[in-house]
Amino acid sequence: QVRLVESGGGSVQTGGSMRLSCAASGTIINTNIMAWYRQPPGKERELVARITHDGSATYADSVKGRFTISTDNTKLTVYLQMNSLKPEDTAVYYCNYFAVWGQGTLVTVSS
Repeated sequence: QVRLVESGGGSVQTGGSMRLSCAASGTIINTNIMAWYRQPPGKERELVARITHDGSATYADSVKGRFTISTDNTKLTVYLQMNSLKPEDTAVYYCNYFAVWGQGTLVTVSS
């Protein structure tokens, strides 16, 4: 059974940076098939970044140029480096692997 555990959330001011981590355990085929989603307060969950089997990444338009997804297969960990954070980035961030979700980690960006 696959388990995902996010960490690294917290509070930061506008323009700041933060790195989220997602540690995977269980039968993980390849961490290069994972994604980060987020759910802002009162809104639906949305895709933030996805990394595919060939290592290529796609991003939501709202985070392009500011966020970077990366993986470390030796540690079964996926990262989301977030720079130039904005108040609209405030959300619970979730790690995703196929049908499996982590518990989420809250990121709050204050103006």
